[in-house]
Amino acid sequence: MDTVPLLGSVLLLCVQLHIGVTGDCPADGRTWVPFGDGCYYFVHGSEDKIKSYTFERAKTLCQGFELLSIQSAEENDFVVKYSPEVWKNNVNVWLGMYYDTNSDGMRWFGERPVGFRNWEDGSFPSDLVPLDTCVALHANTGKWENVSCVDQTENGVVCETDQNAEEAKPRPSALLTAMVILTVVAIIGVSAVIWFLHHRKSPGFPMLTAFEYHPPFRVLDEDRSCLVEAEETDSAP
Repeated sequence: MDTVPLLGSVLLLCVQLHIGVTGDCPADGRTWVPFGDGCYYFVHGSEDKIKSYTFERAKTLCQGFELLSIQSAEENDFVVKYSPEVWKNNVNVWLGMYYDTNSDGMRWFGERPVGFRNWEDGSFPSDLVPLDTCVALHANTGKWENVSCVDQTENGVVCETDQNAEEAKPRPSALLTAMVILTVVAIIGVSAVIWFLHHRKSPGFPMLTAFEYHPPFRVLDEDRSCLVEAEETDSAP
C-alpha cells in the first residue's frame, strides 16, 4: 500500500485551509477602513478647526482612488456610523457623483449607474444647472443633498477603493497551525504502522532480518582435535 500520494494530498488540503486568501486594503501609510468588498479612507480626523474642501480639491485628495460612492443602504449606514469616530462635529461628505450629459442623469465616477438613492425630501430634482450639480451626504442623517460643484464647499472627504484579493496576505491562526501539525504527525504515524503490518510477513523483510537469531560461537570438532594433539605433544618428554 503506497501512502505517499495520500499523505501529500492531505497535507496540501491542510495548508490550503490554513492559509486562505482574503481581501486587502492599500498599504500606503493611511488608515483604510474595510467594509464589505471596499476600503474607505476618511481624510482627516478630530481637529479643533473643521476644514472645508471644494469638489475639485476633494477629488485631488483622493487622487488614484475614487470619491465615496454609495451602492446600498448598508454602505450608507456604515459611513453614518463610522463618521463620529473620525470627526467631532457633523459633516457633509462629498459623494463621487456627477451629471452625465449622455444619459441626462447622475452617475458615479467609475461609470457606475446610480442604483441606491437616499435623497432628502425635495432635494431631487433641484434648480441647479445640471452640469454644476454635485451631491453631499449629511453624516448625521445619512441623507443626500444636491449642492453646487462650483460654489459649494464641504467639510468631509472619504476616498474609496476596492479590496484587492491579488495582494491579500495569509492570515495564519495558531489553532489552525496546531491542527495542521497534529494532522500531519497522526497521518505519518498511521502510515508507518500500516506499512509495517503489510510488509512484516514478506520474505527477506529487512527489519526482521536485522533481528535474526544467531547461536553462540561453537568450536568445530576438528579444531578441538587439533588442540588436544597440541597439548599431548607439549607434555611429551
